[in-house]
Amino acid sequence: MDACWSVHLLRGSAVLMADDLSRTLNTDLYVQACGDCHLLNFGAYATPERKLVFDINDFDETLPAPWEWDVKRLATSFVVAGQDNQIDTEVARLVAKACVRSYRENLRKYSKLSPLELWYKQLDLAKFAQKAPTKKAKLYREELIKRAESRVAEYLFPKITTEVDGKKRLIDQLPLIFHQNEDFEAQAKQVISDYREFLRDDRKILMDRYQLEDIAVKVEGIGSVGARCFVALFMTSNDEPLLLQVKEARPSVLEPYAGKSNYEKHGQRVVFGQRLTQFSSDIFLGWARGPKGRDFYVRQLRDMKVSFTFDEVTPLRLKNYAKYCGQALARSHAKSGNAGP
Repeated sequence: MDACWSVHLLRGSAVLMADDLSRTLNTDLYVQACGDCHLLNFGAYATPERKLVFDINDFDETLPAPWEWDVKRLATSFVVAGQDNQIDTEVARLVAKACVRSYRENLRKYSKLSPLELWYKQLDLAKFAQKAPTKKAKLYREELIKRAESRVAEYLFPKITTEVDGKKRLIDQLPLIFHQNEDFEAQAKQVISDYREFLRDDRKILMDRYQLEDIAVKVEGIGSVGARCFVALFMTSNDEPLLLQVKEARPSVLEPYAGKSNYEKHGQRVVFGQRLTQFSSDIFLGWARGPKGRDFYVRQLRDMKVSFTFDEVTPLRLKNYAKYCGQALARSHAKSGNAGP
């Protein structure tokens, strides 16, 4: 979707759209909102059991807020994506309606489940491939699964690292990945140390089997421009890699309109929102507060994370994807809201 400039502009407009949405009518029913809910913030990722599921995958702006705000932003993104791909505007609107209808119908279904049944609900990517409407769609979805399965540290590690004086080092890839000065490295190490302290005890034991080898700045794009972010490379004694991404967590764009977070640390806000609304979250997901008072959250870099591509966008493909996003959003909202009878 690299050619879809309007969609990319929409991605960077969360703060503006939050202001717009705050002026619209709502039912005053709050859920744990994504806060930046558009079609490119959904995708596949692996559960700790290495099962691929489909879900929301961006929580930088998550905060309790009216459910309508997520639904409206998501629907808008499908209209914009359709227009970007020369799909008739009326057809694009029908795609958006299909997304909202899927949200409504699935939310009704989820409301009839017990809390535990709802908590265990997942959108299995393998089943998604099996239910493809055409042979071409099935092949595309199976290829997506293969691509996700290759996006692991062991596969990525040889591509982004080298060896200097017997030590593994991240390769500078200007302007996106590069090493900075010693002061930055010292601050980054402090963030990682604080992150470890907030991990569960069992995760600390796992983390301690890895040793920090290198740290490099990673430049984020679109809505995250300006946010501090870095990649940390860890290795075991047997040269098995672990790649963590550490990203600054700033106040949610929803706060001026929905109220401040209950969490003082915005990294904790992000982690709480992700754990509450996703089916299953990264085992290394955590937060920290840096030495200068900046908040961060931590997760694995990639680790079987993959987004859908729209190289050959058709109304049918966009409509099917819209239905799936609507279902994923309904499950997310049902988990955090009071969807029960």
